[in-house]
Amino acid sequence: MKYEHTHRMIAQVAGLLTIILAIWIWRADCRRWMKYLGLGALGAVIAQGVLGGITVLFYLPPAVSSAHAALAQTFFCIAILMAVFTSQEWLQPVVPENPDAERPALRTLGLLSIFVLYVQLILGAAFRHHGMSWWPHVVNALLVAVILGWTIVRALTRYSHVWAIRLPAIRMFILLIAQLCLGFVAFVTRVAWGHDAVQPELPMVISTVAHVAVGALLLAATVVLTIQVWRHVPAAERATAPATGLAGAQAAAPGDGKRVAV
Repeated sequence: MKYEHTHRMIAQVAGLLTIILAIWIWRADCRRWMKYLGLGALGAVIAQGVLGGITVLFYLPPAVSSAHAALAQTFFCIAILMAVFTSQEWLQPVVPENPDAERPALRTLGLLSIFVLYVQLILGAAFRHHGMSWWPHVVNALLVAVILGWTIVRALTRYSHVWAIRLPAIRMFILLIAQLCLGFVAFVTRVAWGHDAVQPELPMVISTVAHVAVGALLLAATVVLTIQVWRHVPAAERATAPATGLAGAQAAAPGDGKRVAV
C-alpha cells in the first residue's frame, strides 16, 4: 500500500507538471508542431491516469496493465523529445552530412530498433502481470540485441564525427549492456528463485524495477538517436533520368568535329 500510494502521488505531480509544460509551450513556442507535441504529452498523461484507475478497479488485468506500462514509456519518450526540441543545440542550423546510401539505411534501423523495443516492452509487461509465459520476452531479447547492436555499430562507424549521433549511440551501447545483465538477474530472481514465493522478495523487486527503468532509458536513447539521424543524415537520392533541353547532354555534329547542344 505504501508503494502504491507513493506511485499515485508521483503520478499526480507528473500530471501537474505536464499541464504547466503544455500551457507554457502553447504560449511561448512559435512552432505549431511543438504545440501539438505538448498537447500530445498532456493527452498521454491523462490516458495513463485513466488506465491506472482501470488497473486498480479491475485488479491488475494483464491487457490493461501492459498498456499502462507501454503508455508510460511512450510519455517518457515524448518528454525527452520535448527537452531535445527546446534545447539550444536543436535550434542551431545543421549542415547535412553525406547521404546514407547503405541498405538498410540508418534511419530505417533506428525505426526498426524502436519497434522491437516496443514489442519487448509489451512482452515484458505481459509476463510481469501474468498475461503470458516468460519465453517470448527472452526470445525477443535476442532480436533486440541484434537489431540495436547493428544500429549502434552503423551509427558509430559512419557518423561518429557527428556529436548529436555519437552521444545517443554510445548511451545506447552502455544501456543495452546494462539491460541485458539486468534482464538475466531479473530472470534468475523471478523465474529460477522466486517462482513459488508467496510474496515478491526484495532481490526480485529491485532487479525488476531496475530492469524496467533501464529499459525506459534505452528506448528514449534509441528515439533520440533516430530523430538525430533523420535531422542530420539525408536519405540517399534516387537515380533520375538524364535531363534534356538546354541543360542536356552535348552531342558532336557529324563531319566538322564541332559540338552543339541538343
